[in-house]
Amino acid sequence: MKKDVDMLSGSIVKGLVTIAIPIMVMNVLQSLFNIVDMTVLKMFDTSGGYTVGAVGTCSMIITLITGLLTGVSSGANVVISRHLGSGDKERTERAIGSSVLISLVGGFLLLIIGVSFAEVFLKWNNCPEQLLPDAALYFRLYFVGVPISMLYNFCASILRSKGDSRSTMIYSTVAGVLKVIFTFVFVAFFKMQVAGVAIATILSWAVCTVLAVAKLLRSDSVVKIKLNRIRFYRREIRDILTVGVPTGLQQAMYAIANVIISATVNTFGPDATTGISIANTFDGILYQISVAPSLAVMSYVSQNVGHGNIKRAKESVYKGMIITICLGAGFGALSAIFSSQLSSIMASNPAVIAYSRQKMIIISSTYFICGINEIICAAMRGMGKPIVPTVCAMLYFCALRFVWVYAIFPLYRNLTFLYLVWPIGWVLSIVTLLFFYFPRVKQLTALCKRREKEVNIPT
Repeated sequence: MKKDVDMLSGSIVKGLVTIAIPIMVMNVLQSLFNIVDMTVLKMFDTSGGYTVGAVGTCSMIITLITGLLTGVSSGANVVISRHLGSGDKERTERAIGSSVLISLVGGFLLLIIGVSFAEVFLKWNNCPEQLLPDAALYFRLYFVGVPISMLYNFCASILRSKGDSRSTMIYSTVAGVLKVIFTFVFVAFFKMQVAGVAIATILSWAVCTVLAVAKLLRSDSVVKIKLNRIRFYRREIRDILTVGVPTGLQQAMYAIANVIISATVNTFGPDATTGISIANTFDGILYQISVAPSLAVMSYVSQNVGHGNIKRAKESVYKGMIITICLGAGFGALSAIFSSQLSSIMASNPAVIAYSRQKMIIISSTYFICGINEIICAAMRGMGKPIVPTVCAMLYFCALRFVWVYAIFPLYRNLTFLYLVWPIGWVLSIVTLLFFYFPRVKQLTALCKRREKEVNIPT
């Protein structure tokens, strides 16, 4: 079966679903594999039940540090998609080579930062003292494998730029199954606890990265890795970073804001820390479900803008919103309703379950709003305006949460009240983005019409 989606013609809904569903399945499976890791830790825990919290307390900071370069991979997707839409083979190859170079350099830079400053970052997050040794060990081992992970993220973005998301789904699924096996062996038989989870994670990254790189090296299409193209191309690197750095900053700001809230929750004690870690795991699944359509929309918008079909780009945005509302609202309701049962999978302590359930009810039921926000952000990136989503993130996902945590929350120290800042920020961001989205659509439409007239002028 043909894996690539023709984004320039045919049914938009079918194309979006064809791209989004494998991304969603892949990311949800990865989250489920993480749940298995936590469950295995719980089953074979020898430290009083807090190894789950030690791994979980790292998650927000890991997302913060890796978010920047993960966002840059989105820049690669936009730039490569645009060149594919315009039919520019030369610049497509140069953009792919530049993407690989950025992933390698950025990955090794993050390795140095993560290993060197593990305990510093964890203390900033108010990590409880009894969790700190295991958390620091996991943190350092995790970052040893970050260069491998970054290369895979960029390869996945390259494949998605031509509409192939099924290959990465297959690779991630194979790697995830192996991760579960490795985790069980290392934790159950070798008693390695958090170190076993980290090493299993690195090995799984290595598997899917080898598969993705091999796919791109053997490809018979223009979207392939050519070793002689892995070099510094000033224009292509500038274009990728122009889109990718603001996107990465946006992801980092999400994480900064979440670290602020996580640090506040950590002041309620180890039970709260473990509870929010469990809730974050399930929220991560909902996030992947809600935002998967935005990755498809970004490729659709980029290719059609490059091709000059603004009407089709605009239609992909609206239809992407419908898809994400259906998915996010449906699964979010289920997560909120069954929050107690889901939390009990990874915890038996009633206090931990209560803390987990408290967050899930608020966030799960409103995650579809986050999905709508991500759709508009993806559209703005595809239309060449990546700064606007970043500014919105700075205002509503960073500054607002600072104000909420340090000025408003102390007036009513209840965690349910604390968590309300998420949906409030999403709604404010959507309203602001729409003020910039509609003028940008009009601007691109006028630009394309002007170019068509210039082409049709007889010489």
